[in-house]
Amino acid sequence: MGTFNQHGISIGYTDAGSGPALTLVHGHPFDRSMWRPQIEHFAAAGYRVIAPDLRGYGETTVVPGRTRWEFFGRDVAALLDHLGIARTVLAGLSMGGQIVLECHRLFPDRLSGLVLAATSARAETPQGRQNRTEMAERLLREGMAPYATEVLRKMVSPTAPDTVSDHVLAMMRGTSPVGASAALRGRAERPDYVEMLAKIKVPTLVVVGTEDEFTPATEAEFLAAHIPGAQLAIIDGAAHLPNLEQPEEFNIALEKFLHLTVTESHS
Repeated sequence: MGTFNQHGISIGYTDAGSGPALTLVHGHPFDRSMWRPQIEHFAAAGYRVIAPDLRGYGETTVVPGRTRWEFFGRDVAALLDHLGIARTVLAGLSMGGQIVLECHRLFPDRLSGLVLAATSARAETPQGRQNRTEMAERLLREGMAPYATEVLRKMVSPTAPDTVSDHVLAMMRGTSPVGASAALRGRAERPDYVEMLAKIKVPTLVVVGTEDEFTPATEAEFLAAHIPGAQLAIIDGAAHLPNLEQPEEFNIALEKFLHLTVTESHS
């Protein structure tokens, strides 16, 4: 674990293992510990695994107001520069998947592969923008605890082990409402990436859980259909966090993808 300072922002991150780089971008309202099963597995499997806390989350500086998607993307690029990583497979879940798409918009030449889990490429609808803004205000009024309790059973399926549910609940409750609120305001105004999908030239894996209510399988199928050559992995019985709920299945799909991606990049 380490910290890196960039333009007044202190970014907390994990850098484990050695080999081809795999960078993991967490979702909202979590932190990099949501990737613990993948960090442990892939660091031991011959990869250099990088997992930052996004600004406003975990050990990274909380910035009030609104965090634009470009800021998240620039933070990821700055961390890669700091660590001397020229190219990486970039994986993100939910909000993290949208930040991965923003990174592709900003610096596609640095990406050797994409993993888009439980996410969508579409911009918010007018109603969605209003909902994000209202939730941002609510989190500032009430804190994270009521929201965390309310959404837990959409984040993870009722059949998930208690240890997983407890971890997810702790991450949500431990998140700064100021940081989460700023991200929600930025998310309400995020770009539409749909037209960019056809221009993605690197190998891409799309992952979704069968029980995901936030980004259902139809959304993952849309992504896979619009990204040339994309692979689709559907994790049975998982809700919005398949990497935590079904880590073995998730890791198998990701490892197979990484093996093919690394092979292709060296052929």
